[in-house]
Amino acid sequence: MHSMFITVERTPEGVRMIDQRRLPREETYLVFREPEEVAEAIRDMVVRGAPAIGVSAAFGLALGASRAADLPADRFRERMEQLFRLFADARPTAVNLFWAIDKVRESLDCGLAGGQDPGAIAAQIERLAQTVHDDDLESCRAIGRFGADLVPDRGTVLTHCNAGGLATAGYGTALGVIRGAVAAGKKVRVLADETRPFLQGARLTAWELMEDGIDTVLITDNMAGALMRRGEIDVVVVGSDRIAANGDIANKIGTYSVAVLAREHGIPFYVAAPLTTIDRNCPDGDRIPIEERDRSEVTSMFGVEIAPEGVGVMNPAFDVTPAEYIAGIVTDKGVARPPYTESLAALFSR
Repeated sequence: MHSMFITVERTPEGVRMIDQRRLPREETYLVFREPEEVAEAIRDMVVRGAPAIGVSAAFGLALGASRAADLPADRFRERMEQLFRLFADARPTAVNLFWAIDKVRESLDCGLAGGQDPGAIAAQIERLAQTVHDDDLESCRAIGRFGADLVPDRGTVLTHCNAGGLATAGYGTALGVIRGAVAAGKKVRVLADETRPFLQGARLTAWELMEDGIDTVLITDNMAGALMRRGEIDVVVVGSDRIAANGDIANKIGTYSVAVLAREHGIPFYVAAPLTTIDRNCPDGDRIPIEERDRSEVTSMFGVEIAPEGVGVMNPAFDVTPAEYIAGIVTDKGVARPPYTESLAALFSR
């Protein structure tokens, strides 16, 4: 299941991505030949979703290393440090981005300390980036296996934003759980929040699931509470862009509202993410940086202005859901349960 598109890949020409801004109207692929272009693609949401951002950054840094492989060692390091700063500024909330940067920096430092020339180090970073991609894909499949048991047969799952193959190297986290349940033989219906203002649910989640033949119903964000009250939702599964050490999670704006509604109606609320999304250096959700995006995403839709000119706008891309609202965090190493300070830490020892 799920082989109909490639989110991001390294090619001889550069880094190739499906342009998520054009879905579902057009399935268009773009090739970025310079690392600065890859960073801009992350910033402009050609690619989005924490794991996919991390993979894209690793490929972009590998591209930059290859482009700089002919430089002397000191100039090579200087160029790579410049690129580390560039990518770090692209999307501040997605912790997988910083994890990927740290992995590449570690490879750079080890290579230089060992006396390797820039060409050898660049080749090593290329291999590392491909490993980051491949490991993320396997992590998503593991999340699907661990999470399948949480989805009831003939149940209805509500999800918010897009945490599918488009948000990862493939298969997905929250949608990985849904795909895992379907692969286990369960009949599943999915309610996909449209997810204003960028409409990742309407454009991306609905498209992915329909491509897989999974029963999918699109709803507006403000329908969730009414449908819960009517008993039409059995479980909520969402992804995350950063998970604090205590289990607080940052996800697409609107996730917190869904979690509050789910608890009020006695519906289990699960988060699906690989261990690379857990920021062990962040003690709680109050320390997670929240990206504020451009006002145009709120005031216009597909290039058409829908709001009065000059109106004030708030556009935080994410909100924080406290751990107390979360029934479980599905990772590639198992399902963590409260208290998360202990259970998340234990997963890293496996």
